[in-house]
Amino acid sequence: MTRRPMLITAALMLTAALAHAQTAPKPTQTTPAKPAQPKPTPKPPAKTPPKTGTSTAAKKPAAPAAPNRAALMNPAKLNAVAPAVYKATFDTSAGSFVIEVHREWAPKGADRFYNLVKNGFFDNCRFFRVVSGFMVQFGINGDPAIQQHWAEANITDDPVTQKNLRGYVTFAKTGAPNSRSTQVFINFSDRNTFLDPQGFAPFGQVVSGMEVVDKLYSVYGDAPSGDQPRIQREGNKFLTAQYPKLDYVTKARITS
Repeated sequence: MTRRPMLITAALMLTAALAHAQTAPKPTQTTPAKPAQPKPTPKPPAKTPPKTGTSTAAKKPAAPAAPNRAALMNPAKLNAVAPAVYKATFDTSAGSFVIEVHREWAPKGADRFYNLVKNGFFDNCRFFRVVSGFMVQFGINGDPAIQQHWAEANITDDPVTQKNLRGYVTFAKTGAPNSRSTQVFINFSDRNTFLDPQGFAPFGQVVSGMEVVDKLYSVYGDAPSGDQPRIQREGNKFLTAQYPKLDYVTKARITS
């Protein structure tokens, strides 16, 4: 086994308990593994999240959003078919960016993303994993009462028809089949194509505001990702206390 597959496998195992954990970690949705760094032999993310500093003023928490709570409590009913091409505008604490989704790239992923955005799932969500040169990940609802309903709300896999290049948007998943749920990531680098054969299927691309994505707060790196079980259980209350400088979505909406 080569070192890169070992790294990917280790990272997937490390985060395999993340997305479904409500009261205790369970093997479920994960994140893509970090790619090789400048040295030929990359190192996996630390298993113990490093301590983070709070030397500067914390970001002001997002104002309470107004998602469609009734709909978000019943994922099975959020099954609208997305348009062939649509755009989703994300207003964030760092500025705004626009994702253009092409349903033909990954139909099931495009439909799930459409329903999540349309019903306000991402409003007030934190960008909890921002790894410079790799990716930014988000998609855990800040309200545990909503998030718990998505623990088993997975969608089946799409074929990978696009590459994980800079600006492309993809659902996170585990190494198990049909494990995508609500977490998505935006690629920072054209070097992320090693994710393609692992089944990470891009469904959209940032077409405006990539400079905003680039400046999302990244000092915490992988650390919050190691706390995903607590994020699932405690939501933004935990993140505000432990990682106060994280950027967040103020409002996501379908704009075409």
